[in-house]
Amino acid sequence: MRLFSYYSPLLIAKHIIRLFTGRIYIKGRGRFDFNNGFLQIPNQAKEKHYKTVCEINLQIKKLKAT
Repeated sequence: MRLFSYYSPLLIAKHIIRLFTGRIYIKGRGRFDFNNGFLQIPNQAKEKHYKTVCEINLQIKKLKAT
């Protein structure tokens, strides 16, 4: 499990692409799991979780396209 002390979508996306599966914790946002190279929505998600997942998965798609 990797702890991110601040929210940086690009940095988190690079980490997820490199490891492909695992778990991260973002301070102020909560715990997230990722599988198959994409961030998953938590079970009891709130609006900030959905926004976080969308932003990070968009960055992952951009990185994979290049």
